[in-house]
Amino acid sequence: MSANPLLSIEGLTASVDEKTILHNVNLNVAAGETHVLMGPNGAGKSTLGHLVMGDPVYTVNDGRIVFDGQDITELTTDKRSRAGLFLSFQAPVEIPGVPLSSFLRASIAGRPGLKMKGKEFRRRVKELAAELNMDTAYLNRELGVGFSGGEKKKVEMLQLLLLQPKLAILDETDSGLDVDALSTVSHGMDAYRKSCDGSMLIITHNTRILEHLDVDRVHVMVKGHIVREDDASLIPWIDKNGFESFEREAAEQRAQAEAAAAEQRA
Repeated sequence: MSANPLLSIEGLTASVDEKTILHNVNLNVAAGETHVLMGPNGAGKSTLGHLVMGDPVYTVNDGRIVFDGQDITELTTDKRSRAGLFLSFQAPVEIPGVPLSSFLRASIAGRPGLKMKGKEFRRRVKELAAELNMDTAYLNRELGVGFSGGEKKKVEMLQLLLLQPKLAILDETDSGLDVDALSTVSHGMDAYRKSCDGSMLIITHNTRILEHLDVDRVHVMVKGHIVREDDASLIPWIDKNGFESFEREAAEQRAQAEAAAAEQRA
């Protein structure tokens, strides 16, 4: 791990509608590394991804988020994006009336190093589409409208390869994908990492997509707490045993903390 990580989440506690959902989360990702955030459904994994990206639905109550040496805790989502952050969604949005090609062109507007003339842009997008086994006819269709789940994920991979962010947060990217689509998306993730030495934080609750990737670190989240961090050897263990032991451990820790707090109040 680098002494100066690309992403540093420091003591992050956050809430929504006055309910605390993340508790003192600490997580570091160095440049060029692939990290995985795992845990059962409802653990708070996606919430953490959205908080890093600046989703205004959530409130940061304590701690901070540092990206590429800059405290971004108070930055708006668009500024975080321009700084080099990227977030994919569990359910990519549909935008009727906006062609995919226009959306992609707008997404790179004003980005350092990504300025392209029309002909160059079209050539680059077609090259990336071919790399993802994606029909270029999709470029003229309305963004996400009528796309299958796998097609929507391919569009996100296309955007990822085009933007080449410093850090990509991929939220349940493998959700609902068949074997062929999963292979294509895995290829896109690998191509992104190799093309720009990009970092990834992959959020998932199963291990399917991880079989195709070189993972540096694994973090396990339960009920808004990071309860374990280890190397990639933790993945097959989770695949075999699930998250039950982590949930029991987290419950015991909460009970001990509550008992200690009650004793202090007495």
